[in-house]
Amino acid sequence: MKNVVFGILTFLFAVNLNAQIHDPVSFTTSVEKISDSDFYLVVTADIDKGWHLYSQHVPENGPIPTAFQFVIDNDKFQLISEAIEDEGHTSFDKAFGMDIKYFENTATFKQHIRLLTNDKIDIVGEVEYMVCDDTQCLPPTYKDINFSVQGVAGTMLSSADIEKISQEKETPVEKKSGVKTEAKSKKEKKSKGDKKGLWTLFILSFFAGFAALLTPCVFPMIPMTVSFFTKQSKNKAVGIRNAIIFGLSIIVLYVLLGVVVTKIFGADSLNALATNVWFNLIFFALLIVFAISFLGAFEITLPSSWGTKVDNQADRGGMIGIFFMALALAIVSFSCTGPIVGTALVAAAAQGGIAPIISMFGFSLAIALPFTLFAAFPGWMNSLPKSGGWLNTVKVVLGFLELALAFKFLSNADLVLELHWLEREVFIAIWIAVFGALALYLLGKIQLPHDSPLTHISVGRLGLGLVVLSFTIYMIPGLWGAPLNLISAFPPPQHYAESPYGVGYSRLGGGGASHADIPEGAHLLAPHDILSFDDYETGLAYAKKVNKPVMIDFTGKACVNCRKMEQNVWPKDKVLDILKNDVILISLFVDDKRPLDEG
Repeated sequence: MKNVVFGILTFLFAVNLNAQIHDPVSFTTSVEKISDSDFYLVVTADIDKGWHLYSQHVPENGPIPTAFQFVIDNDKFQLISEAIEDEGHTSFDKAFGMDIKYFENTATFKQHIRLLTNDKIDIVGEVEYMVCDDTQCLPPTYKDINFSVQGVAGTMLSSADIEKISQEKETPVEKKSGVKTEAKSKKEKKSKGDKKGLWTLFILSFFAGFAALLTPCVFPMIPMTVSFFTKQSKNKAVGIRNAIIFGLSIIVLYVLLGVVVTKIFGADSLNALATNVWFNLIFFALLIVFAISFLGAFEITLPSSWGTKVDNQADRGGMIGIFFMALALAIVSFSCTGPIVGTALVAAAAQGGIAPIISMFGFSLAIALPFTLFAAFPGWMNSLPKSGGWLNTVKVVLGFLELALAFKFLSNADLVLELHWLEREVFIAIWIAVFGALALYLLGKIQLPHDSPLTHISVGRLGLGLVVLSFTIYMIPGLWGAPLNLISAFPPPQHYAESPYGVGYSRLGGGGASHADIPEGAHLLAPHDILSFDDYETGLAYAKKVNKPVMIDFTGKACVNCRKMEQNVWPKDKVLDILKNDVILISLFVDDKRPLDEG
């Protein structure tokens, strides 16, 4: 088991703690009957507070309108007239300089159809939309919409009949921007992507809970707690029942913590934490404190009076007593589990939505399962390794990992503020120092306050030490400009460095664009010298001047996926050739919080 622990810790390090792209709109579909043959395909949009979804018809050069596309089967149904929508709001938009109709909180769209068959049919469509708030606009998004309809076959209407029906509709009708017939709809499933992200978070939180289980504060409690249930219960069945209640109580306690975090911050605001300077600085400070605690400088504990009061309640017996036993375990083990729980909540907060609840469920499930399983099968406890110094080693390794991850949050704040205090070389140097020290610790060259005397190194510890040492050596060339693709998500981008082209590299006489060739308002993205604009209007004017298409790069200064794209995809020969010669790149930073000009 000890060897497995180190492998899990290595896996945990690869966790990406940064946010995914926020989606402020969710769609639900339904069918509304008009007559035996005619129906409305109803699409209802649920819009997060503070965001605007735009009408199907907006002026030219405005935001992307909401548009619907359906896969048409002329033998089964006919689209009647134009899609109708709610009244919405119309006001002058300073950013676009025009009157624009938009929806907030909720919006309903209805597409009239006539059935041409008696059979039940499935209609597949797609909605394209764009949303903005007071500080940013998100890129256009596509979502599939599906309907099941059954009625009585009607007669196909002529164009004149359709026009007449359109004029009779009472609901405001806007000019339709895009109900198109296509051979097939796009299969991009944003909802599936969200579910995949939550499943990933659940699995990683489960492993984090397993790591917390193997700490000196929790692991020794397993045999003690299981023995209590087996000895105090009248029979084995009662002992198993009590242990199950104990495990469920642990899960309830931590899930409640996730609910509280979500309620306090709100599902929407949590998503903004990944690029908020102050929250990144707070996360940095928290992880530093957690890391120092795990390394043995001090223990983070809750007030002793809490534990005393909870112990008194645990003596009451019954289900209430068992619940307070679980609460006592959470309080007593807080010095070990607190930092891990805090780190997991940081990761979940960056993702937003119900992620904190999912994270705490996965975390608590990993802790609760052993208590329940060993109570059901007490003989399994004979296979458990004995408590010892290896438990403290787990804490120390976690401390080093949290210390390394802390600087990722400090780097996010530095990138957003553009202070250039923690540039790429400095960040990599810090990581080399942290993981170098971890390698020396695992190989027995460094001892920390609570370590037991080390007479020999286990095979698992030696193996992990060699992995960490190899990783440390791998990072060293990054100080001289190596791309370090394995960790491209963590360090600042290559152009955010003291030597963007690598230490000792000179561009004089090396080809590429000179400063005189760079148009006003543009800059070259090192190290590949991709011409880029950060202002849309300036970039668009230059694109018209040189008669080239525009490629808009919705990016972010603290965007992990953006860094992966820039470092792993852009340098590919075919892609790089297009970026440098065929298009004009305009980079729009969605986490740039500077207010827009009033004009």
